[in-house]
Amino acid sequence: MKIIYEGKLEKGGQLFSVRLLALENLQQILRLQESVIESLEQKATLQPLTLEEFRYILEGNGLMIGAFVEGELIAFRALLVPPVDQEGHLGRDFGLMEEELHHVIYQEISNVHPDYRGNGLQKKLAVLIMEELRKMDKPYVYVCCTVAPFNIPSLKDKFEQGMEIVSLKEKYDGLLRYTFMKKIHEDQQQGTDIVTIQMSDTAGQQALLNDGWSGFQMENRDGVYVVHYWKK
Repeated sequence: MKIIYEGKLEKGGQLFSVRLLALENLQQILRLQESVIESLEQKATLQPLTLEEFRYILEGNGLMIGAFVEGELIAFRALLVPPVDQEGHLGRDFGLMEEELHHVIYQEISNVHPDYRGNGLQKKLAVLIMEELRKMDKPYVYVCCTVAPFNIPSLKDKFEQGMEIVSLKEKYDGLLRYTFMKKIHEDQQQGTDIVTIQMSDTAGQQALLNDGWSGFQMENRDGVYVVHYWKK
């Protein structure tokens, strides 16, 4: 497996390496995902991938990287190339035409073993996987993903990457999800008008999104999470 980064963990100083993942890592990936699911208090906040979905990515329909300590997989991130004819393609959530959908890649699941949280691995892998994506000779313009409202770690992760909320609707058999989007090769353009709304106000956020606003940041105000929206 090709090593793309080497470093030391912030906690404990253990050496770790980041590598491109392949089919031979499939069982390690599944074991790590199961450890993460077991540690969650609200398991509905994570939409896990199936063995078949991981295999689909590893067989050339995306990209996966993982962090290892002494041969143990402790974290991974995945990008997935969605089938263009897929119902519910995220590109449609922000108005792409049918012929533009092949320019979209999904930022899929990101897992860090509970024992290794607090080392900045999720953020580090986000940077590294996007660097690897830019090296690929592919026509991707947009990176997209979905996140559950109040999944605070994942929401922070997306906002820190400069991704913006472009939709809020039910997906995955009725589960409410934000759709995030970012243009891969462009810096984030700032809006002029800004509105702040409570994360719990689903209808209010949907009205803003339908009127062309996008969510660019969140904040905890005395225990109440709010989302900042701007219009460009």
